[in-house]
Amino acid sequence: MNARVGWPDVAKGVCIILVVLWHVVTKHAVGMPGAGTVTDVWATVNAQLLPLRVPLFFLISGMFAGRAVLAADGSSWRRRAGRLLAVYVIWVLIQTAVLALTPDFDTAKAETGWELIAQLTISPTNLWYLLALAAYLAVARLTRDVPTAVVLPVAFAVSAVAAAGVIPDLGNLWQVVQNLFFFLAGLRLRDGVERFAAASDPVRAVGLGLLYLGAAAIVGVLGMRQWPGVWPLLGVVAVAWGVAVCALVDRSAAPLARPLRWIGRRTLPIYVLHMIPLALLDAGVRAAGWRVDPVVEALSPVVITAAVIGICLALHALLVRCGLGMLFDPLRVARLAPSPTAGRRPSP
Repeated sequence: MNARVGWPDVAKGVCIILVVLWHVVTKHAVGMPGAGTVTDVWATVNAQLLPLRVPLFFLISGMFAGRAVLAADGSSWRRRAGRLLAVYVIWVLIQTAVLALTPDFDTAKAETGWELIAQLTISPTNLWYLLALAAYLAVARLTRDVPTAVVLPVAFAVSAVAAAGVIPDLGNLWQVVQNLFFFLAGLRLRDGVERFAAASDPVRAVGLGLLYLGAAAIVGVLGMRQWPGVWPLLGVVAVAWGVAVCALVDRSAAPLARPLRWIGRRTLPIYVLHMIPLALLDAGVRAAGWRVDPVVEALSPVVITAAVIGICLALHALLVRCGLGMLFDPLRVARLAPSPTAGRRPSP
């Protein structure tokens, strides 16, 4: 794309908001004293969006990874993967230190050195997206010469196996394996995805939405979640719906699209930071003995999600202003470091 197309940023904005909302509901709201039916509805609605938010995120990431993966010398994908791995390590360490202050908060946090080593390698934390994306770049590079007609069916089969619960329950490792298909689909089918988005209209968006809701209902009622191939197929329908809706919003709803695009271009700091303010807020609310009522149950997930995202963006701006932007881009240090010969006068 010579000019930046807006709908992928809209999609990223929607996805990161849904990721934060999911954690607000599952790690905070469901455990609040007094939580009842309204919170259960929030949890159910969020669960139905599982095949959408992360697969769509990876599809967009794959669409914009082509240049790095296909570069002749391979330095671009290594640099990008190295940056992702470095950010993962930095923020796992930061989270481990900060979340030690909130021992009752329901998320994976290392309490021993061995647990920390596992989280940095085979048992990813809530930051697993970064680790997965680095691994996907490596897989995409290694398979760049393999035909798409081979790569995508194999990746789909791998996703189906992971979704069937075959992989040992090691943190979020199963999610890392399960979402490879959507990244490779975005990488390999970018032109098709762009044409699909450009042709999307209200009829297509509504039709796909109804198809997804019907399919999700059938999967839920019949308990088909772990049937081979069902979950990635459901993800394909959800992602198609997400692309159609986001493309339509980008073209036809500027007041909504503008803030979503703005957030979509700032997903990294929100992703790596959001668990920290959420954990501290959860600890504070519980220490105050707060009990919820139906009105608070209905409104608090939205309010807290907005507050957490706002805090993340403010913290990011503050950290960058304080010269700590390297926490979000460690390779920036290497790029900005002066050359050993910088400033020397050339010899005659």
